[in-house]
Amino acid sequence: MMVLGLTGSIGMGKSTAANMLRAMGVPVHDSDATVHGLFAFDRDLREAISARFPGVVTDDGVDRQALGAAVFGDDAARRDLETLVHPRVRAAAGAFVRHHRRQRAALVVLDIPLLYETGGEDRVDGVIVVSAPAALQRRRVMARPGMDAERFAGILASQMPDGEKRRRADFVVETGLGKAYTFRRLKRIVMAVRTAAQSGPPGTN
Repeated sequence: MMVLGLTGSIGMGKSTAANMLRAMGVPVHDSDATVHGLFAFDRDLREAISARFPGVVTDDGVDRQALGAAVFGDDAARRDLETLVHPRVRAAAGAFVRHHRRQRAALVVLDIPLLYETGGEDRVDGVIVVSAPAALQRRRVMARPGMDAERFAGILASQMPDGEKRRRADFVVETGLGKAYTFRRLKRIVMAVRTAAQSGPPGTN
């Protein structure tokens, strides 16, 4: 079985790509959805976050907006949060991979927004990076509720540059050429990786 990581900077179309892969029958583990679940249901994690970031935990779980404000622009706070959250997300992803290996899946994908930033490439056989022109990326992100130029700049500063991600990737998927193009590109990758699943990790393109 092959395990591919799916990543890309904010606004590059990663969620759309993940949904396309699911439509092709590829099991995709969503790291962000896992975090949502942990924030809502993992009592130990909520208590640890509350102790480190007072006021961000409510009866309904972790207030992600308040937590984001607490760590925005504070590298030490962000690292503390990652230390609490990332091991749990990795454990969930590992369980996902083991489950689908037992099901004899040829390919699974781990959707990891900060894959390179957290060393996640060491846990996969290859990496798909979604990418788009900077102007399109900015338009997509600035259209999101609550986004402004300062927040966008801060998010970009915390992420590896798109050019470096593209350089490291095994597969690059351009998302600025229309959804039909993106789908065809992903389909070719899936077909190639499924074919190679019995012989080893995919080569770079």
